[in-house]
Amino acid sequence: MRRREFVTFLGGAAVAWPVPLRAQEAGKSYRVAYLTLAGGQDAVIVKQRLIELGYSEGKNLIFDDRSAEGQLERLPQLAAESAATNPDVIVAGFGTETAKAAQAASTTIPIVFTSAGDPIGAGIVKSLNRPGANITGLTSQTAEISGKRLQILEQVSPGIRIIAVIVSPGYPFTTVALPQLRTAAEARGQRLEICEVRTADQLPASVEAAVKAGATGLTILETPVLHSLRRQIADLAAKLRLFAIYTSRDFVDAGGLMSYGTDRRQQYRRAAELVDKILKGQKPADIPVEQPTTFELVINLKTAKTLGIDVPLNLLATANEVIE
Repeated sequence: MRRREFVTFLGGAAVAWPVPLRAQEAGKSYRVAYLTLAGGQDAVIVKQRLIELGYSEGKNLIFDDRSAEGQLERLPQLAAESAATNPDVIVAGFGTETAKAAQAASTTIPIVFTSAGDPIGAGIVKSLNRPGANITGLTSQTAEISGKRLQILEQVSPGIRIIAVIVSPGYPFTTVALPQLRTAAEARGQRLEICEVRTADQLPASVEAAVKAGATGLTILETPVLHSLRRQIADLAAKLRLFAIYTSRDFVDAGGLMSYGTDRRQQYRRAAELVDKILKGQKPADIPVEQPTTFELVINLKTAKTLGIDVPLNLLATANEVIE
């Protein structure tokens, strides 16, 4: 059931995303190349939003969708193949690595990234207001709100002190976000047990080791690969009876306990609107990278009851959605 909106303002007053632009004029055809590390719903949502804006596949829109199927080493080749089709825009799907691969493939084709945790820290853009070069997009600000997730965990489990953190080593976002999460944990008197996961078979042993070290909570630094393992991660957290909080509601839909983060569906829709702006003549360098101003808290009460977890009423009252 839907609850009242849970809003967080960053850096002052919130700025609403503009209303959708009118449809592209008839008579022209545009090619949009979609590049993703791990296939998911993001490409579907972006294409659907473009259709809502007046584009029609087979008439004035060619939509190429390429996925590396979770294999990071395939991204450069797929990005090069996308650029070789000479698209009007390349859309880099969820994750910092996809945006960087698209950048490496072309310095002239406009690029829109759908969700990057820290685009400045990862070297994707020079600044949010003036991204420069041929790229713009949206940031999920995942690193900055990791501390909030630790706070929510402590509300559900007062006194929680050791938290397992599942990470994908070697990813740009992990490199930037992990030190920030450590700082946030130290400020709360908490300790992190790092669980490095490169492949699905590494998941159980890494998290079980953290539990043996005393971890009673769990969170993640999400990458496309970890997103593809969301059901396995949620199942393992339940098996080990961990208080878990994730970065997006996709984990809660997969059976996870809670999530706190941006509304990814809205971000993908907004990315399509940025594509529309570019197709209408705007330059990516002149389009500011957009930051979310609202975050959603989703709680799976069914999972909580199964685990025997009593979610505080005041936390339930602030949730955007409670799954029962």
